[in-house]
Amino acid sequence: MPRICLVDDNEMMLDSLAVTLKAADYHVTAYDSAEAMLAAAEDFDLFITDMKMPRMTGIALLQSLRQAGVDTPVILMTAYGTIDTAVEAMRLGAYDYITKPFDGDKILALVDRAIAHRRLQRENEVLRAELSETTHRSQLIGVSGAMADVAKRISLVANSLATVLIQGESGTGKEVIARTIHASSSRRDKPMLAVNCAALSKGLLESELFGHEKGAFTGADKLRRGRFELAHSGSLLLDEISEMDLPLQAKLLRVLQEQTYERVGSSITRKAEVRVLVTTNRDLKQWVAEGKFRVDLYYRLNVVPIDVPPLRQRIEDVEPLAEYFNRQVAQREGRPVKEFTPSALAALRRYRWPGNVRELQNIIERANVLSEGSAIQAQTIAPWLDAACDGDVDDTLASGQADGNLLAGMEQKLILATLDRFGGHRSRTAEALGIGLRTLGMKLKRYRTEGLPVTQT
Repeated sequence: MPRICLVDDNEMMLDSLAVTLKAADYHVTAYDSAEAMLAAAEDFDLFITDMKMPRMTGIALLQSLRQAGVDTPVILMTAYGTIDTAVEAMRLGAYDYITKPFDGDKILALVDRAIAHRRLQRENEVLRAELSETTHRSQLIGVSGAMADVAKRISLVANSLATVLIQGESGTGKEVIARTIHASSSRRDKPMLAVNCAALSKGLLESELFGHEKGAFTGADKLRRGRFELAHSGSLLLDEISEMDLPLQAKLLRVLQEQTYERVGSSITRKAEVRVLVTTNRDLKQWVAEGKFRVDLYYRLNVVPIDVPPLRQRIEDVEPLAEYFNRQVAQREGRPVKEFTPSALAALRRYRWPGNVRELQNIIERANVLSEGSAIQAQTIAPWLDAACDGDVDDTLASGQADGNLLAGMEQKLILATLDRFGGHRSRTAEALGIGLRTLGMKLKRYRTEGLPVTQT
């Protein structure tokens, strides 16, 4: 129900207008002065204020709202309607003005238009937020039994409101699974937004999630709505949740338990009507044991777990994935699809994919750019399939006996090789690997501590 704020020092006018609007199914809050309304600091979908009031006029109230970064439509009421008054009001950002006396039908028509305008404002905010995401929806591709199990789990949880914890190594397609859950749910027509918890500092991440008031901190020059607010009635993906620091974890726990939050710099409690999906490439149980992750938050997130197997454990998915990415590149570039030679497909199947699906996608895109002719040859992709194909590593992985040290070593090798490939450029390296710049920095710092040569930029 849209929320309308009325401000007028005339009690009879307040009561009469409130009755008219409530009868039209609007939620109405009335104040007898601009100062009282500002002190309450509530959120509304529309302000209707008298122009001439003692102490603070309607024009002054409009200016105060706009200076605070509040872009909610404002309708001004006046018994002194002139062209000059209208021009001044519109210049300062009023939605419209109405001259007293007016009948109920006239004010209701104006209010309906203003509420529709406000709804369009919010929809545009959501669209801008969605367009700013660096990721996009993709299909769930795979013919293996492991992916069939994942697809079954998705179908079971899609229409639930339960929080879903999606776990797996970097590059396995956890975000694709999250977006598939949203697309398969009753919320599919509502917004789905994502936040990479590893890419932002503590202060910026809190503001990104919950929003902030103007002046809440240095640089907060206007009001900003957070992702919990913009994703209202939809889904919110918290990517790399393990990188969130402990104090912010406590705030997130409260949101999940109570479905409420406050913007940074505000004491007003807001309702969070959002389905939360979470991804991590960490062993959260281990992080809990090490004191890096709150145990209560872990159990609150781990309502419905989905474990995404690494690509080396579902090699039968390599070919359909490669074909899918190949068609994507051709469509994007507007050119014919290049075929894989049998030897190229065999090379792809032999590789153990330490970078998982993301590495496969990068190699297919690179092969399309660098391949001459209408086919992708084995010799084109062979230089990129590094020592992970060596017999000892291959046999160990195939036997299912790979331990954490081996996998960590493969990850380390992939990161350093990619960093070297991009001449030490960290932003491009992080983008190619599909990890946050902050995550990459932490890993490189650890490698230097271990005495490994790390390219400096």
